[in-house]
Amino acid sequence: MRVSRITFQPLALALAVASFGALAATDATKHPDDPASTAYEGTPSTVEPGSAKIVRSPGAPNLTDAEFEKAKEIYFQRCAGCHGVLRKGATGKPLTPDITQERGIDYLKAFISYGSPAGMPNWLTSGDLTEDEVELMAKYVMHEPPQPPEYSLEDMKATWEVVVPPEDRPTKQMNNLNLKNLFSVTLRDAGQIALIDGDTHEITHIINTGYAVHISRMSASGRYLFVIGRDALVNMVDLWMEEPDTVAKIKVGMEARSVETSKYKGYEDQFAIAGTYWPPQFVIMDGETLEPKKIVGTRGMTVGTQEYHPEPRVAAIVASHEHPEFIVNVKETGKIMLVNYEDLDNMNITTIDAARFLHDGGWDSSMRYFMTAANQSDKIAVVDSRDRNLAALVDVGKIPHPGRGANFEDPEHGPVWATSHLGDPTIQLIGTDPEGHPDKAWKVVRSLNGQGGGSLFIKTHPKSDNLYVDTALNPAEPVSQSVAVFDINNLEAGYDVLPIAEWADVGEGPKRVVQPEYNVAGDEVWFSVWNTQDLTSALVVVDDKTRELKKVIKDERLVTPTGKFNVYNTQHDVY
Repeated sequence: MRVSRITFQPLALALAVASFGALAATDATKHPDDPASTAYEGTPSTVEPGSAKIVRSPGAPNLTDAEFEKAKEIYFQRCAGCHGVLRKGATGKPLTPDITQERGIDYLKAFISYGSPAGMPNWLTSGDLTEDEVELMAKYVMHEPPQPPEYSLEDMKATWEVVVPPEDRPTKQMNNLNLKNLFSVTLRDAGQIALIDGDTHEITHIINTGYAVHISRMSASGRYLFVIGRDALVNMVDLWMEEPDTVAKIKVGMEARSVETSKYKGYEDQFAIAGTYWPPQFVIMDGETLEPKKIVGTRGMTVGTQEYHPEPRVAAIVASHEHPEFIVNVKETGKIMLVNYEDLDNMNITTIDAARFLHDGGWDSSMRYFMTAANQSDKIAVVDSRDRNLAALVDVGKIPHPGRGANFEDPEHGPVWATSHLGDPTIQLIGTDPEGHPDKAWKVVRSLNGQGGGSLFIKTHPKSDNLYVDTALNPAEPVSQSVAVFDINNLEAGYDVLPIAEWADVGEGPKRVVQPEYNVAGDEVWFSVWNTQDLTSALVVVDDKTRELKKVIKDERLVTPTGKFNVYNTQHDVY
């Protein structure tokens, strides 16, 4: 079954206080009653509110200790994901006392109550906060932000556990799983991952992990699976065991998003690295035990304005194939760190100035150039991992959000890497072949229109002629519950729409369709139908050649499935 191309008009965002955009979050796809949207940036911070000390500021309204504690809890639950733990701003604008006290209590109450067209939620009129709570939060943000404690090597070691020592692990694969076609699927609200056999489409194992697993990454050997939750717990799973399970784990901070392993020749599986949102730092660990070896802080000056930022969070991390290095995105400062792990005692770090609010990205098809989104700067930064410098900054659409992006051969422009966007409906293709197509390199060579804004992931495969674009955060249900698919060989023909949520047949709920992921053969593409925790979710498997439904995977254990990571494709950076 194929659904012909259809067009939906985005829902108009009509919030009451348009003039308050100066303080608003800049992600216009966010909606206060949308669990999928808040899961992107506005999820509850995993920083414990009680750990942040109360700070009272001159010129701010008085609050009792009890009121401070309640306000801290609301802020860390509702606001920190966008505005930052220290309220310096990220997806949302800064909310520091120099700004908030100048605005005044009445302005802040109206702003919090009604939101803005730029994406600030309308916390009062949505029913999320009461009038008393709105007033409390208006007063709270006029005080200096309380800072949570740091997280030291000693703190990490107190959580570090080697469940199965390396010498007690198997020396060969002890199960019959086809590891190349195994999928690690995030069960976000269950605090688990599901291992699903890509050949049979059956769940083989459920493994307990941290809260809201963000990503899964593979070791260079393909043996170890690393997952990290937003609570900064890293689980290392041995896929060779008769029953794959966690063999080591560690909590590396209070809030995190990224983990990776060493892949340079001669250093395979030797090191792992995890980056945290709080504290702003990353840690290099032993690749077999997760013993923490080296912590590096990321606080420093922003690019451009060169202002000090106390909370530059670590976003994407990739392992270089050109040097024994990790490439680390530092979100708020806009700096990319090339971290050489040859000698941890005399560590060499090259810092590249890119653009602020670095987020996610992936390799071009040659695996030489790292393409990464500076999403609030509306740019893609291109890092030459061989020459270890910035090759280009490419202007793209509003709030690029590529995941790892999509590599393919454009019939007119040669090798390209594609990104979709949260803030507009475009899919933009950037030339990536400076030798064969020098006039096209690091330029937007083609811009396509998709179903709408709110895209989180774009995906293709070297053996596929299709390009899939999700729109999980679009406010229109027909758009968020389906995907657009382009024929790579005939891009100008536009897209077809696949009604993934309809095929899933899971009943009521938001049913947002997110993250295309291919199997190892490149002839199936999997989608998550992401419902709320109390409703039925599913995975939908599509035949890539025919674009027809092949399988719906339903199981009561599939609680809020989101990210899916094929072992082979993740191990070899196939996208």
